[in-house]
Amino acid sequence: MNAQRHPDDDTTDITDSILEFLSTATGGRQLTVDQDYVSEGLVDSLLALELVTQVEVRFGVEVEVEDLDLDNFRTASRIAAFVRRKRGVPEHADG
Repeated sequence: MNAQRHPDDDTTDITDSILEFLSTATGGRQLTVDQDYVSEGLVDSLLALELVTQVEVRFGVEVEVEDLDLDNFRTASRIAAFVRRKRGVPEHADG
């Protein structure tokens, strides 16, 4: 099987892109990949909507109503996992 790899399948690239977006959106804050910016009050409902739109546009995935679980968007690492799942990319390859 010779599947074409999307350039953003790498989790580091996805998380870096999300962190860059969030840093800009939160006034230059430096966030970590596992920092829960939702529980810390750094993301309001408008920014959450912008984040969902950013994920759709930047990573070419469709965020459906059933995907709008806050847990999918709490941290950059969770967003990266969500994007990979939507693209059908395995989280970890064993072996």
